[in-house]
Amino acid sequence: MDRARKWLPPMSALNSFDAAATHGSFSRAGVEVGLTQSAVSRQIALLEDWLQTPLFDRVGRRVQLNEAGQAYAEEIRPALDRIRRATRRVAARRAQGALRIATLPSFGMRWLAPRLPHLSALHPQLVVDFAARSQPFDFAQEEFDAAIHFGTPDEWPGAAMDFLFREEAVPVCAPGWLAAHPLRQPADLLTAPLLSQSSRRDAWARWFASAGVEAGTLPPGPAFEHFLMLAQAAAAGAGVALIPSFLIQPELDAGTLVIPFARPLSSERAYYLARPLDAPVHPALSQFGDWIVDQARMAWCSHLLGNAVCASRLYPAAQAAGVIAAGNRPGLQPCHRASLDQIGLISGQAADLARQLAPQSTSAPVFAERTQLHTPAARCGGRVQ
Repeated sequence: MDRARKWLPPMSALNSFDAAATHGSFSRAGVEVGLTQSAVSRQIALLEDWLQTPLFDRVGRRVQLNEAGQAYAEEIRPALDRIRRATRRVAARRAQGALRIATLPSFGMRWLAPRLPHLSALHPQLVVDFAARSQPFDFAQEEFDAAIHFGTPDEWPGAAMDFLFREEAVPVCAPGWLAAHPLRQPADLLTAPLLSQSSRRDAWARWFASAGVEAGTLPPGPAFEHFLMLAQAAAAGAGVALIPSFLIQPELDAGTLVIPFARPLSSERAYYLARPLDAPVHPALSQFGDWIVDQARMAWCSHLLGNAVCASRLYPAAQAAGVIAAGNRPGLQPCHRASLDQIGLISGQAADLARQLAPQSTSAPVFAERTQLHTPAARCGGRVQ
């Protein structure tokens, strides 16, 4: 018997032992593995002979794991579970383009799901299953090929990260609430009911600091696990919430939520596509990864372009200069000068005009390459740093 086989008992014996150890009964183990009680007993005897040690204490018709059996069961059960998961994962990929992706719930509903028709049109053979996960996990213990992560790369050990984009959180409330509680300056929010996302309870403190407001210790307010729950509470008039603007664009467009102060909060944390670090390259995952990174670039370019178009002062002048096409909707705040230059939107006299009208910004994301945008929907080929 060669050395490798000596330390690898038959899988049927291991499977029967695992079931018997779990149920404490050969008959119930037989039901699970599809064998008779006597067949399970023979498999256990084979394993005990292989190991040269008993694994169960037998008292009449009853069996009970002994110390050696308990220790052995604890050692092999995780390995058997991993084999089962890997087998299910491979079996589920009878079609070569099958993937399983974990996504943050609000991100999946508001950003990812609306873009899936484009993915299906681009890769019709690709089958992707999505499931909600809010925290990093061990890819070796979960049946996922990749996941959407918000944070920093070092928060998820053992994962490779593809950068997608950073977010800007804005304060929002119901228009009726704002009418009943007029706000003239950011400090006025100190007396308002402040709603939070449960994993970002420090967001309001950071927002006040960025607005130059001495907030001190803020009293705890209601917190919600998911941003869309938070948005619903704010729209119902429960108070003011800090929410990433890309997650609530439908509410902003419909007017069910309004922004009392155009002071977005940003940070070094970002959205990433997380993948197992040492996993072999899966063609379907490569296609999905290329697609979602491309979609993130396009979305951020559209965001910057939307800022340019939406500028209340810049909009008429830029449109008159022929820089911005007619029909784009106006918004609340002028775009950053840096953003206009970086996406290659305007040049010459139009750029000079924009520089006169748009405020200086040092916080706008940087595009390493410049690509002329011909329409609001045009692809931006720049790489987001």
